[in-house]
Amino acid sequence: MKKISILLNSLAPFFGLSAIYLLFMAIGPESFSSPHNLETILRQTAIVGTAALGMTLVIIAGGIDLSVGSMIALVTVVIAAFLQAGISPLLSAAAGVGAGVLCGLVNGLLVTRLRVVPFIVTLGTMLIIRGSAKGIAHEQKIDAPLSWLNTLLAALAPDALWQLLPAGVWITLLLAVTVALLLRYTKLGKHIIAVGSNEQTALLCGVPVDRIKVIVYTMSAGFAGVAGLMQFSRLTVGDPTVAIGLELDVIAAVVIGGGSLSGGEGSVAGTIAGALIMTTIRSGCSQMGLPNWVQEIITGAIIVIAVSLDRLRHRRRESEQ
Repeated sequence: MKKISILLNSLAPFFGLSAIYLLFMAIGPESFSSPHNLETILRQTAIVGTAALGMTLVIIAGGIDLSVGSMIALVTVVIAAFLQAGISPLLSAAAGVGAGVLCGLVNGLLVTRLRVVPFIVTLGTMLIIRGSAKGIAHEQKIDAPLSWLNTLLAALAPDALWQLLPAGVWITLLLAVTVALLLRYTKLGKHIIAVGSNEQTALLCGVPVDRIKVIVYTMSAGFAGVAGLMQFSRLTVGDPTVAIGLELDVIAAVVIGGGSLSGGEGSVAGTIAGALIMTTIRSGCSQMGLPNWVQEIITGAIIVIAVSLDRLRHRRRESEQ
């Protein structure tokens, strides 16, 4: 029975995704289930999904990162500034992602050295990073010359249909497989889960807790950096005001996908399903002509339900013990 319960819990996000998709197929316009709209949903999911992969590691380790949206904005600004200065697209992309990684390293060091809860640390760095992005951009958008970076999340051209999906979506899928393998088969993955499950026990077992936390926040910022690269691909400019509130979508994707804010639980497949659920809701509501406030109410309700189910699951576990 316990194995069946675990299996059902892991499949719950996919059941939810299937139910929502079938609902919009039934009540929405025919265009909702068209191949073009499916590709659009996947392209829109890539940004949140990529950042959510890193957030999955942070939440499994028992942390939280509210600065993800600001990192994405900073990355778009850095990439645009480098391109405008005549730097090659590859080096510009590397500089943008590197800026994100540096922010994550700072987050990890502040959390471990100051011994302040991650919520407060990343709330502060969220404002610092956003302010830095605005300062670099002089509080305006930075125009950048067109390059192959702009095609990462663009709709496929007729002569590129052999790719099946845009490059950005393939990058997200590749990163998802990488994180899943890391969590399941590597020593680092086992240490991340151990730290989130019980930090004191992990410490007693010889796990370098502080080092693991720094690594996790740095890796998460790397994923946010890639998400920022994809955001730049969609915008084609560096925008210091973009992705405001996106960290909530990223965290929601992990929670809806079965990740526990208490730490120790979460899955890559669930996170991707959670990100797809939110995008599917927005796409379906938009196709039906429903206003944004309806989308926000539905998404918020799903988040509350997901968190409530997580708490009920923990209480049941505690009562069984």
